[in-house]
Amino acid sequence: MAGRAATPEVIWARPERAGRGPKPAYSRADIAAAAVRIADADGIDAVSMRRVAGELGCGTMSLYNYVPRKEDLYELMVDAVSGEYELSDEALGGDWYAEMLGIGRQARGILHRHPWMTRVMSTVYGFSPNALRFLEHCLGLLEGLDVPYGTKMELIALVNGTAMVSVANELAVAERARGLPWSEEQEQQVRSAYMAGELAGGRYPRLAEMVTEGPPAGDAEESFERALGRLLDAFR
Repeated sequence: MAGRAATPEVIWARPERAGRGPKPAYSRADIAAAAVRIADADGIDAVSMRRVAGELGCGTMSLYNYVPRKEDLYELMVDAVSGEYELSDEALGGDWYAEMLGIGRQARGILHRHPWMTRVMSTVYGFSPNALRFLEHCLGLLEGLDVPYGTKMELIALVNGTAMVSVANELAVAERARGLPWSEEQEQQVRSAYMAGELAGGRYPRLAEMVTEGPPAGDAEESFERALGRLLDAFR
């Protein structure tokens, strides 16, 4: 396979373009931006070295001089999107709880702008330039929290994970609804009727009580806010 290395390597440890020759025609930022545009428009499955090369106006094989592997392309994309966080130094040393709420909300917004991120995001990509900047900033926000750095890193990961799971579920529900020949209301009516029949037999008393009590009020955003708040409350 073209560009497949025999040993692990980090794209950030490589020069922008391998080998000698003229000044590179494209930067990693150019390549990442092109790939992100494609993924935003047509989904992550539409991102290929050939498609990105076409977006840039270069040959596919020449793109491998800049990005040796498709995995590296994904890493460039994740790093580019990670640069969308608004990280103000003025927030450092302030109310960590409020600031981490803000980080969680930003994460949710970024994931909705780039829904393909829920499929490619990985802790392996956690040490790119923008990821390191993000982690350093979040650790600064958590200066007032008297716990070890390892616990702070867990908190940051949990905030991001809550946003990831929440958005992934919202996207999955929306995607499924688009493929149905009936309305979401019709779907819910059928499923509610089935559930009522199952609960009527008395085998699930706690679930029956829960249904009688009713679900928490609010939409997906409010549900996310509650989950994030409860998560942060655990660290107080």
